[in-house]
Amino acid sequence: MKTQESNSGDEFSDYSLVIENITKRYGNFIAVDNVNLKVRNGEFLTLLGPSGSGKSTILMMIAGFQTPTSGSILLNGENILSKPSHKRNIGVAFQNYALFPHMSVFDNIAFPLRMRKLSKKDVEEKVKGVLDQVELSEFRNRYPKQLSGGQQQRVSLARAIVYNPPILLLDEPLGALDKKLRENMQLEIKHLHESIGITMVYVTHDQGEALTMSDRIAVLNSGRIEQLGTPVELYERPRNKFVADFIGDTNLIVNMTVEGINNDYLSLVSPNGLKILLPHQPSKALNKCNVAIRPERIKILKSLDKQNNSFEVVIKEVIYLGESIKYKVITKTSEELTVSVTNELGLEKYKRGDKILIGWHEEDANVVY
Repeated sequence: MKTQESNSGDEFSDYSLVIENITKRYGNFIAVDNVNLKVRNGEFLTLLGPSGSGKSTILMMIAGFQTPTSGSILLNGENILSKPSHKRNIGVAFQNYALFPHMSVFDNIAFPLRMRKLSKKDVEEKVKGVLDQVELSEFRNRYPKQLSGGQQQRVSLARAIVYNPPILLLDEPLGALDKKLRENMQLEIKHLHESIGITMVYVTHDQGEALTMSDRIAVLNSGRIEQLGTPVELYERPRNKFVADFIGDTNLIVNMTVEGINNDYLSLVSPNGLKILLPHQPSKALNKCNVAIRPERIKILKSLDKQNNSFEVVIKEVIYLGESIKYKVITKTSEELTVSVTNELGLEKYKRGDKILIGWHEEDANVVY
């Protein structure tokens, strides 16, 4: 293990948080399995995954509420595992807000400052400043029960950042809010991050939330990071079937065989005989592979296009979503695909049993494992 002195050097100067070989066991169960992660200064990084993937456990170990079985956690180059949670100076916001019901908004936010024994003048100035940031100045004398869910969450965030922590941890903070308020709060937190420049580590199981808010996303599954990248990288070029299927909707054609390479394109065939082309990706080219195509990349065609992937299909199901329409279709070779089209004025509507032509550009498909 590196010494604290070496960790404070240039290797770590660009990172607020460095997690090295962290493992957490509960008996024979491995909740977090040898995870390594570096979070850049001022970055908004999201830990995304299904229930039981290890994302909240990682957050709780950073905060000091749980102890790793092995590994190290460095905050600004210092290994903090020997420090109790209250001495790590880390801001934390939870889904349940954890506000004191008998305290006013002002006193809830002032609490961590008073625990640090700041002067009355400094407390007043810092609380006033953060109330302005979260636009709650007029509510300073109200109590939590007099606030909406979104306002309570803003108080929770204000309390977490009022003492200028080096990093803010957020554990599913919007999970208790309804859809519209949740979407509004996503943008509020994103704008707050941009305005104060604090490093944020955010936990959620909501893929749309992660894509909307994050600089980078670590996708977790069974205690391991499946892929780490920007929202665009994860959505456009997922590394494997789990990431492709977990982030957004996708069509997966599995166990395809590489028939050949022609003019920088791979020719693939499914076990049922569906043939498609996609750009040759040397680092991914194997005899067997899977292919992912996003539903919105598949277009309804007027005629078959021999230069691109195009097929006749039969519509099995129509799903009306308001802003879009999804068609579940089946090919002549029995592959089932989903096609998503924007619900535009004058758009031709199809019904179950209709035969239509669909297709996609070679570049819109991606090899995954």
